[in-house]
Amino acid sequence: MPASSAGVAAQAGRRRTFAVISHPDAGKSTMTEALALHARVIGQAGAVHGKGDRKGVVSDWMAMEQQRGISVTSAALQFEYQGIVINLLDTPGHADFSEDTYRVLTAVDSAVMLLDAAKGLEPQTLKLFEVCRQRAIPVMTFINKWDRPGNDALALMDEIEERIGLKPTPLTWPVGIAGNFHGVIDRRTGVFTRMQRSPGGADLAIEEEMSAEEAAERFGADWVTAGEELELLEMTGADHDQEAFLGAATTPVLFGAAVANLGVRQLLNLLVELAPPPSARPTATGSEQPVDGPFSGFVFKIQANMNRAHRDQVAFMRVCSGRFERGMIVTHAGTGKPFATKYAQQIFGQGRDTIDEAFPGDVVGLVNATTLGIGDTLYAGGAVQYPPLPSFPPEHFAVVRTSDTGAFKRFRRGIEQLDGEGVVQVLRSDQRGDQAPVFAAVGPMQFEVAAYRLEAEFGVKVQLDHLPYEVAARTDAAGREILKAESNVEVMTRVRDDALLAVFPHRWRMRTVAGRHPDLRLDA
Repeated sequence: MPASSAGVAAQAGRRRTFAVISHPDAGKSTMTEALALHARVIGQAGAVHGKGDRKGVVSDWMAMEQQRGISVTSAALQFEYQGIVINLLDTPGHADFSEDTYRVLTAVDSAVMLLDAAKGLEPQTLKLFEVCRQRAIPVMTFINKWDRPGNDALALMDEIEERIGLKPTPLTWPVGIAGNFHGVIDRRTGVFTRMQRSPGGADLAIEEEMSAEEAAERFGADWVTAGEELELLEMTGADHDQEAFLGAATTPVLFGAAVANLGVRQLLNLLVELAPPPSARPTATGSEQPVDGPFSGFVFKIQANMNRAHRDQVAFMRVCSGRFERGMIVTHAGTGKPFATKYAQQIFGQGRDTIDEAFPGDVVGLVNATTLGIGDTLYAGGAVQYPPLPSFPPEHFAVVRTSDTGAFKRFRRGIEQLDGEGVVQVLRSDQRGDQAPVFAAVGPMQFEVAAYRLEAEFGVKVQLDHLPYEVAARTDAAGREILKAESNVEVMTRVRDDALLAVFPHRWRMRTVAGRHPDLRLDA
C-alpha cells in the first residue's frame, strides 16, 4: 500500500543525509568510522592504516584503498541514532577524484567540512567547498587533529571567514592549544567536557563533565585563555543562527580528533539537531518535486564488483520523493521504459542487506541495474526528470592497450564497465581504432585505478601511453573537418554520449587555432 503524504513527510523529517568533505589526509574516512562507532553500528573504529588488532576502515572496501590508506570511491553508510536515520556518504578525498565527489554532493542535503588543525583550508577543501556554495549546501566545520600540534584556534576562525566568506560560529571551543587538548566548552550551555582517548583509541572517548571551578584548578592558564577567547567570540557576534546556517551564510564549528574519537559525539548530536532534512528538489523543468509526492529518485553513482563473490553492478540512487518499495515497477525517465527494482540493497562498505522500503534522503543500491547510467531519473506516477550531472573537463589523456590478444573480450568488457561507472571517460580515436581506446581523466590517479581494476577484476594487464594533451573542448562535425588540417590537435569521440572532443596540448594552442577559425565551435 502506498504510504500517505503525511507518513512520507514524517519519514523524510527523520532523515539527515550528508557528506564529509576534506583535503586528502585530513581524516575523512577516519571520521566516517568514528561516526558509525558512536551510533554503535560497528564495535571498533578502524584507523585508515590498521595496526595491531585494529582493522582498516570499513568504508574503504577496495583493496587498493586499504593498501594505500586513501579513498578513491564513495561509500554510502546508513544508521539510526537518537531516532534519526543518518545517511552518510563518504567521498574520495583525493583531488583526482573530484568528479565522483561532485556527483555525491548532488545527493546530499548538508556537508561536514573537515579541516586539519595544522594545515587549515587546503586546495581540495576549497574546491569542494565551492561546489557546496554553488549548490547552497549548508556546511558544518570540524577542526580535526586537535590532539596534535597545529594552528591557533582564533587564527583558524579568521582563515575560514577570509578565504571562503562563511562566518564561523563555534558551537564548541577547545581548552588547551592544539597538541595539548583537554576537552571542549559547549558555547550554548557553558558546560565543559573533559575528553581522553580510550586505551588503544579504537573505542569511544572517555568523557567527564567538570565544573568551572574544577577545570580552572586542573587546567590553570589553559582554562583562563579559553575563557578570554570565548569573550572575544561573544563580542564579535560569532553565535549560531540556524536560519543563516541553512542559508549557507555561516558555518557551525566544532573541535576534536576523529582518530581518538574526541569531539565526535558532539558532532553527531549537532548533526541530528541542526542539519536539514530532505526538502523539495528542483527538476529539469524548473519546478520542484515535494518530498511527499509520488516516488522519484536519481542515480548519482555506479559501482561494479564491490564484492568479488557477487560480481555485480550497483547503481546508487538517492530517493528524492515518496516511498520506495522493493519490487515496485518504476519508469526510467530517459527511455520511458519500465524498470523493475527486485534487487534493492543497503550497502555498508562491503556489507549489504536487502532493503524493503526507503524514503526521501535514503540511498538505495539497485543491484544488476545494467541499464541505468549516472544521472538517470526513476519515477512512479507523474513524469519527473532531474537535471543531468555534468562531467568535469578532462586534463589527462592516455592510450590504453593490452598485448594479450586472448584477453581482448575481457579488455573490452572492462573498458565498458569503467566508462559506465565514470571511473574515467573513454574516447574513441579514428587513428588508433577500437583496440586502443583513450582514457581521459581529471587526475592521473584515475588511470592508476582503472589499470588496477582491469587487472584485478577482469584479469587483463594493460599498458598506458600518455598523450601530450591537457585541454578538451566540445566541437561538431564541421569542427572535426576544420581541425584535420591543424597539427598537435585531435578530435575524438566520447563513447558514452558520442560527443566530439577536440584536444589540445595547452590553452595557448587552443586559442591560436580558434583565432584562425572564427566559425570553429569549441565549447566548454
